[in-house]
Amino acid sequence: MEETRTVGLVVNHQKYEAEVPVRFHLADFLRQRLRLTGTHLGCEHGVCGACTVLVDGQSVRSCLMLAVQADGHEVLTVEGLAEDGKLHPLQQAFRDYHGLQCGFCTPGTLLTLVELLQSNPDPTEDDVRVAISGNLCRCTGYQGIVEAALKAARQISRSAR
Repeated sequence: MEETRTVGLVVNHQKYEAEVPVRFHLADFLRQRLRLTGTHLGCEHGVCGACTVLVDGQSVRSCLMLAVQADGHEVLTVEGLAEDGKLHPLQQAFRDYHGLQCGFCTPGTLLTLVELLQSNPDPTEDDVRVAISGNLCRCTGYQGIVEAALKAARQISRSAR
């Protein structure tokens, strides 16, 4: 008999409560139970960054975190970035400045950059490159991602004034 626990958490500003196996990963909970498939599973070892989500504003590898560890916390996935049908400035910049190709790494990269811009609203190119160093992309060569992040930072900074 598999041991289970009830978890209560907020995902993308919506409350959820569910019974989950204690060894069920957060990525699997998001994808299988909540049908939020924007969180991608790549290596399942925490190396590639494709499964990155924000938990209480901090980036985590959801393939390594258990769903029971998210109990009582707030989770943000790529599906929660857009508001009222309008893309988040980072999403729009990725679109405008070719920050994606196949898109597999994009959700994790976006959330990593959201965390960066929350703590550093005026990053340098080096700051962006260091922030995304844990997000592997096999398509873009990173230049479009870096450019998009810097453009989004400027846009967010202008709109905050």
